[in-house]
Amino acid sequence: MVGALQFHLEAFARLSQQERALIDRLASRNVREAGARRDIIREGERPRAVNLMLEGWAYRYKQLPDGRRQVVGFFIPGDLCDANVFILREMDHSIGTITKVRYAEIAPTDFEDLMAQSPRLTQALWWHELVTAAVQREWTTNVGQRSAYERIAHLFCEMFLRLRVAGLTQDNGCDWPLTQTDLADATGLTPVHVNRTLQELRREGLIELQGRRLTIRDLDALQSVAMFNPNYLHLDNEGRHLDAND
Repeated sequence: MVGALQFHLEAFARLSQQERALIDRLASRNVREAGARRDIIREGERPRAVNLMLEGWAYRYKQLPDGRRQVVGFFIPGDLCDANVFILREMDHSIGTITKVRYAEIAPTDFEDLMAQSPRLTQALWWHELVTAAVQREWTTNVGQRSAYERIAHLFCEMFLRLRVAGLTQDNGCDWPLTQTDLADATGLTPVHVNRTLQELRREGLIELQGRRLTIRDLDALQSVAMFNPNYLHLDNEGRHLDAND
């Protein structure tokens, strides 16, 4: 899925053929693979590249000395794992895989060259980072203010819409590799509480979970019970006023 980043950035800006080619060349270098439930980079290690997700799911997390873990973000194909992380001397969080993944390691010089060659790409990347920050604010609100029921419903809405923009949904369904423990770690709940909440969402006919597959039975109703406002994802392509010369 070499075009994952191109597909993702075109939600924020209209790219020319030359810009698409630049992105694809960059994403096809230094491609790595990692198995499921492995760390790509750990807290305390020195970051040496920007990681671009090409296939599979990963997550950003913090872990306490006693082993407790807080998931603070999920990555899907097209996502950059911290676009400017190479500025730091050491990681202040870890990035681990959920499924088997393919990702590209983009060297800092290559990433800076990409931005230098195109102001439009630079703005699209900034847009990407602003949306990432907006998602973090929403997750803080989720854990701090919403009920367990609302938290889980909200996360389903967010991930489904993000997957849909990335072209990774089929009608009202999508692959769903997250376990109940993953959901618990992302929402500040216990796995038992997550299980009860999932059963309630199923009983109300809002979702169906079978194996590693999620079906949203009624997206409007799910958004309503979650008090979900998708404005923080900026899915209206507001940034696409930047016209490209094809």
